Amino acid sequence: MKIKGVIFDVDGVLLDTMPVWTNAGAVYLKSLGIEAEPHLGDKLFTMTVDMGAVYLKEKYKMSQSLDEIIRGINGVVEDCYYCRADFKPGAKELLETLYSAEIPMTIASSTGKNYIAAAMERLDAAHYFREILSCVELKTSKSEPEIFYEAMRIMGTKPCETWLFEDGLYSVKTAAAAGINTVGVFDAVSAGDRKELAATVDIYVTSLEDFQLL
Repeated sequence: MKIKGVIFDVDGVLLDTMPVWTNAGAVYLKSLGIEAEPHLGDKLFTMTVDMGAVYLKEKYKMSQSLDEIIRGINGVVEDCYYCRADFKPGAKELLETLYSAEIPMTIASSTGKNYIAAAMERLDAAHYFREILSCVELKTSKSEPEIFYEAMRIMGTKPCETWLFEDGLYSVKTAAAAGINTVGVFDAVSAGDRKELAATVDIYVTSLEDFQLL
């Protein structure tokens, strides 16, 4: 297999950070002494932070302003990336293997670049990547291929030479349509898509510890 460049998603692939995106609202409410409804995270997961703040304010009749609620939720997320987020099993070892083989790597994530950069600096992993690309800064989503095209431009690779590691079903569908090779990585938060993800990607692994390409 030709592998001349690798694009990594972060949340649920490299870092075990998906739970913070489903639990941030409940954690913030708890800090205010408010008990969250069951499965609140499932509802907020499909919303932007701004939309989630509106939902919380209306649902729980909160006295805090929308800006205060947004800052509170973001504070929970920020604490995760700046202080607690860690690699998923096998992630650091895979990065080191690819780096030692001089294969260029980029990050393509829906999470803000500042969060990812802080986590990678803290984990002594920033040097592995040519660039950290975020849909936030690029004003796009992984339903469109632009972020992947930009990653390949930076690495100087063609789609047939490039591999994407991803846990999101919609993202691997976008990449596959662009001719990029895909590796699906299991994450508990997206377990409901596991069967379809495995059927869509070129290679599927339950853990990066199981990935053996080089």
